[in-house]
Amino acid sequence: MLSTSLGRNILIVKLGALGDFIQALGPMKAIREHHPLAQITLLTTQPYKELAYQSGYVDTIWIDERPSIYQVVKWHNLQKCLRLGKFNRVYDLQTSDRSSSYFKLFSNTEKPEWSGIAKGCSHRHSNPNRNFMHTQDRQREQLQVAGIFLVPPTDLSWMTSDVSHFNLPQSYGLLVPGGATHRLAKRWPAKHYAELAAHMNSIGITPVILGSSAESDLASNILKLVPEALDFTGETNLLDIGAMAKSAKFAIGNDTGPMHIASAVNCPSVVLFSNESDPELCAPKGQKTTIIASKSLVDLNVNDVLTSSIFE
Repeated sequence: MLSTSLGRNILIVKLGALGDFIQALGPMKAIREHHPLAQITLLTTQPYKELAYQSGYVDTIWIDERPSIYQVVKWHNLQKCLRLGKFNRVYDLQTSDRSSSYFKLFSNTEKPEWSGIAKGCSHRHSNPNRNFMHTQDRQREQLQVAGIFLVPPTDLSWMTSDVSHFNLPQSYGLLVPGGATHRLAKRWPAKHYAELAAHMNSIGITPVILGSSAESDLASNILKLVPEALDFTGETNLLDIGAMAKSAKFAIGNDTGPMHIASAVNCPSVVLFSNESDPELCAPKGQKTTIIASKSLVDLNVNDVLTSSIFE
């Protein structure tokens, strides 16, 4: 067992995606508290750099370029960095084929203790049902194998950003109509978001639309019906989303990363799931979060959302 009384070199691996990264912040906090004197490095991808720094859970951040199998030089450089890190223990919170392969980049004589699913690692999470567990439960059990028994849920109360330049109204609600472009069935139709925005506007709550610049067409469809809505697609970073959600009346959106942020800052949230993803495995678990699941989001009407607790 790795002593927590001495300063050691710890590596956490968490590459993405956004929702998964948010859900891993509770385990990261647990690792930080378990190794209070350690030098902790996070291996992640560029989108999560600022979020990770602001969390205070890690001391150093390395960016993984996720080289393809043919980029031999980049693989060599990654291997060199990992070996020079002199890590005593690695917590692989990604637990993918890619991240597990990093275990093989260490020489047999210098392999660190490893929490993950890599074959031959010291603290392997070998539960055969791990893929049928909710993300947070799975990572909590993984860390128990490594001797960490207190793993809190994700808490983003520390998340801050100056959003004054957005000139937000006093009363507003967030709409997140987008999501992964390769899984369009996870999106509630834009026309329904437009109807929802119209209802919000009628009760004095300004609709604020968030998303990437690639989702600006969804915002345009909403604005056609509700020109009073505010379109900030492509204009916010992750910290901005958290700051906006803290002051919002509520947030409504698809199963996508920004809704995990809204849920984790304790914004009253409604997250819409189709059969493209299973809320039992990946839904945000905020105290004020409501999950609405429908086999097909095309069949989910506006009244189903309006009857949720945030409109009571």
